[in-house]
Amino acid sequence: MISSLKKLGFHLCTLLLFAFSLGVSTSTASPQNERPNIILIMADDMGYSDIGCYGGEIETPNLDRLAKNGLRYSQFYNGARCCPTRASLLTGLYAHQAGMGGMEPDWGIPGYRGNINRQCVTMAEALKVNGYSTYMSGKWHLTNVRRANQLKDKFNWPLQRGFDRYYGTIAGAGSFFTPNTLTRDNEDITEEAKKNPSYYYTDAISIEAAKFISEHAEDKKVASNPFFLYVSYTAPHWPLHAKDKDIEKYKGRYDNGWDVLRKERFERLQKMGLATDAWKMSKRPHWVPDWEKLAEQELPGHVTKIKGVTQKNIKRFMAHRMAIYAAMIDSMDQGIGKIIQALEKQNKLENTMIVFLADNGGCAEYSLYGFTNGRTADIKDEGKRKSFTSYGGGWANASNTPFRYFKHDTHEGGISTPLIVHWPKGIQAKNEWRHDISHIIDLMPTFLEASNSTYPKTYQENKIQALEGLSLVPTFKKQALSRKKPLFWEHHGNRAVRDGKWKLVARGEKNPWELYNIEKDRSETQNLASEKKDLVEKMAKAYLDWAQRCHVETPSEIRRLREANKKKK
Repeated sequence: MISSLKKLGFHLCTLLLFAFSLGVSTSTASPQNERPNIILIMADDMGYSDIGCYGGEIETPNLDRLAKNGLRYSQFYNGARCCPTRASLLTGLYAHQAGMGGMEPDWGIPGYRGNINRQCVTMAEALKVNGYSTYMSGKWHLTNVRRANQLKDKFNWPLQRGFDRYYGTIAGAGSFFTPNTLTRDNEDITEEAKKNPSYYYTDAISIEAAKFISEHAEDKKVASNPFFLYVSYTAPHWPLHAKDKDIEKYKGRYDNGWDVLRKERFERLQKMGLATDAWKMSKRPHWVPDWEKLAEQELPGHVTKIKGVTQKNIKRFMAHRMAIYAAMIDSMDQGIGKIIQALEKQNKLENTMIVFLADNGGCAEYSLYGFTNGRTADIKDEGKRKSFTSYGGGWANASNTPFRYFKHDTHEGGISTPLIVHWPKGIQAKNEWRHDISHIIDLMPTFLEASNSTYPKTYQENKIQALEGLSLVPTFKKQALSRKKPLFWEHHGNRAVRDGKWKLVARGEKNPWELYNIEKDRSETQNLASEKKDLVEKMAKAYLDWAQRCHVETPSEIRRLREANKKKK
């Protein structure tokens, strides 16, 4: 008996030592037979204050429900733009380390290949080798594809990067009624949407995601496995496309304009306890006018070409664009409700970790009024399949209340996102905020720890780079993160460093660094760079060291290297 106990003790010690050697926290990770399902949901081009539980007026009852029964994070950051965020999110590395510092084009430079490389693993690859079934529904945008006629080389598609099943678009944007590069698993199914007059991409993403949950439970071969599901919406990314019934909900809601909307949202943020003295309302960009003076602006050509738009009704026209945008988020939330229902039907909601975020802030592309392409011929077509428009800088500024700037920028308006974490079995806290500084590189280690999974040092004979982030699991119990390294950003010359309460940021390669005390000035209204030159120099040095380590180049250096590569060829 004593001999058996000694042997048992030896085996237990061996297992514990093995767990510690893999970096798994035995106090917080789930036991092997109780590992959670994981659902990662991402919105596309959505501002910080758009959804209800972050101060918005848009109806998002399902996201609000997740927040009420889970956690919300106030200082969670994305990667400023579509491709970089997706690369960083799925790999736990900075985007440049994964080869996606720019967008899809391959610039022939390590950090800017337009494809995630083989020196990283995706969440799907990492979780799959740890016994998870893996599914994805929605936008991929991690390979050199923009149009259906480019669907040739599939080496970097979802099924080739760890997913068992896939439904969605390989490219980054397109019609919601007839989406470009629509794919099921590895097959182009673009024609299916074109033949279906009631097709709407947001609905399809939600339906397919819910179907993956149901089919997983019905498949005896995998039903006992936990699953990872990545739901990557394109809503509310342009073009502004929504269903009539959803638009109707918001008819007239935005007639008072973006200034009133920002004020209303800011007041709600204050009531939530977020917008303290440190969260001042940032000023409107100089090129965004007071709403009351909008009718005095000279309309650009692309707007005057739309039949029915005049100087007199420009406010009503722009208010309608925001109503379409709101309807797109509303529709996404309805779809998230379907995913929740699928979990409830399978009695899986309690032990499923659901995480929701956005890939970047509100999008100001490409002007005050947004853009309008040649397909929009009549005001009555706005939001419908004939149109292809965006909502513009005035509304994007409201979406990012109370922060500065937009998608693509590394100021707070570009990189701040809501983060909701809902996991009833793993998180006892309900309806609480977490204020830890956190980043998309933190989600891979979070999922690995929560699922008692290991991160591979090699994968398919490739050496894999070490993870950059921290697990957020300690914050589930209100324990502080012990982040010792700064966080960094770079995209097209926009760059930033966040180190504790200090943030160093610059807009564009040629502009000087700005310095902000985020604890006192989250909205970046008081530039302290001239007062604290030593600190600026120290943080700038840290940025340069990071840039060298992570294959980050300036735009001018990228141009030089690209030209040099062309000459070699």
